[in-house]
Amino acid sequence: MSSRRRLLAVSAILFGLTTALPAGTQPQRAADHVVVISLDGFPSWALDDPYLPVPTLRALAARGAVARTMRPVNPTVTWPNHTTLVTGVRPAKHGVLFNGILIREPGVPPRVEPWRDKSEMVRSPTLYDIAFAQGMTTAQVDWVAIQSAPTITWAFPERPDPKGEVAQELVKAGVLSQAELETFHTRNIVWRDHVWTEAAAHIIRQRRPNLMLYHVLTLDSVHHRYGPRTLAGQSTMAALDGHVARILAAIEASGTAARTAVFVVSDHGFRVTKRQIRLNAALAQAGLLTVQDGKIVSSDAYVVPEGGTAIVYVTVPDPSGSILARARKAIEAVEGVATLVEPGGYAAYGLPDPASNNQMGALFVIPRDGYAFTAAVGDEVVVDATEGSLGAHGYVATDPDLGSLFIAAGAGVKPGVTLDVVESVDVAPTIARLLGLPLSGADGRALDGMLVSSSGR
Repeated sequence: MSSRRRLLAVSAILFGLTTALPAGTQPQRAADHVVVISLDGFPSWALDDPYLPVPTLRALAARGAVARTMRPVNPTVTWPNHTTLVTGVRPAKHGVLFNGILIREPGVPPRVEPWRDKSEMVRSPTLYDIAFAQGMTTAQVDWVAIQSAPTITWAFPERPDPKGEVAQELVKAGVLSQAELETFHTRNIVWRDHVWTEAAAHIIRQRRPNLMLYHVLTLDSVHHRYGPRTLAGQSTMAALDGHVARILAAIEASGTAARTAVFVVSDHGFRVTKRQIRLNAALAQAGLLTVQDGKIVSSDAYVVPEGGTAIVYVTVPDPSGSILARARKAIEAVEGVATLVEPGGYAAYGLPDPASNNQMGALFVIPRDGYAFTAAVGDEVVVDATEGSLGAHGYVATDPDLGSLFIAAGAGVKPGVTLDVVESVDVAPTIARLLGLPLSGADGRALDGMLVSSSGR
């Protein structure tokens, strides 16, 4: 983004936020700094195992607040839920439904493009927008739906800019070489998590941002490959505990610990996958897709899978509704399909009406237990899950196995608090309360029961 475009974008955001906020309504600040640590794919039920070796997380929970579970939003995938964590609203409002933005063109399958600007994806104000508007500094490491956000002061993105300020500082510090920086996205996820942790620690020590957003990915990859409740998953969670300890040490080294609140969260839990459903194979058998050499070359309808749910799109004009009717008939007959939800039922799942958001499709499909959706096509519509695909998320948010992690401690947070079920939409209002930010229009609420009141109670 050019300097001029960045200035214009920032000006527009500041104008929109400041004109929407009534004078004299800014809350009292309880913390000067908030660090949000997101451990992708860390299920809340994991903490029920007393022999899971995560001493840092357990100590943090003991000196602050921990929830029995945090309910994510639909669809229970990474980008929609991370966007909810920083907006306090569901996808029906913020508009992010995929790990990227869905590109729709007539007669061909929709495709998800991740590397698009935040301004194209996120339809609601974020915590970092509001913090920036209030004169605070913001930072992100491997956060999502945030590319080219003009209200982020310092960034080390999922795909870092080799010439970026933070990136070059890490090279000078010996964290990685310039050659490794140039090919960063091709390296294994365990090493990238290590570098992202070093980047976050560096920013905290050197920059002391008021709001820090940090995200690591290895556990999600492990759970997808080997499934949840496995030795591989337990080992990864233990390793992530070390990453959290590294961030806490950086906060101490920065001299800001007494005025910092730390949130450790996740975006979703996981379920074991036994069978995979290829709905696009069913559409091909119904004559709604054309497949050549294993690739879809044209389509009248197409299914975008989200793991534990899927969304059906009609990709050509369908004034009579006949194509949708054929797609519905083909999908209803498939083994493992439990429920087809029409647009009139989307609000109950926190999903947008396709009339107002073309990211959403004509049907929302929910599977039976043990099944997950995949985009693959082939002769068989339903196949056994194999190694590499033994775990999935994306299931409806009320599924207990999809519950997310929630721990908070530090400035403004009461010690020794155990909460029952909190909602992911509650995270942003709670952070806003701690930082004294005037967040309005959230679907969630500040978790007052875990916060120290202005009178110190």
